[in-house]
Amino acid sequence: MPHTPAEKKRVLARVGRMRGQLEALERALQQGAECAAVLQQIAALRGAVNGLMGQVLESHLREELGQPAASAQQRGQRVDDVVALLRSYLK
Repeated sequence: MPHTPAEKKRVLARVGRMRGQLEALERALQQGAECAAVLQQIAALRGAVNGLMGQVLESHLREELGQPAASAQQRGQRVDDVVALLRSYLK
C-alpha cells in the first residue's frame, strides 16, 4: 500500500485512468467494435494493471525491506514474504 500522500495520489490517479479504460472497453463491446480494437483496449488495460502492480509492489518492498530487521529470523521472514508475493505476482 502506498505510504505517502504523493504515492497514494499517484496510485489513485492510475486507478482512475484504468476505470476510464475499462468503461471504454465496455462501450466498445456493447457497440460491437472490431476485434482488433477490443484486443488493443484489453492489452492497454493489462499494461495498466501491471503498472499499478509494479508501483504498489515497489512501495511495499521499500517499506518492508527498507527498515532494519530486529533479528535474523525477522529478516528471513521478510524475505520469505517477499518471495511469496513475487511468486503470486509472476503466476
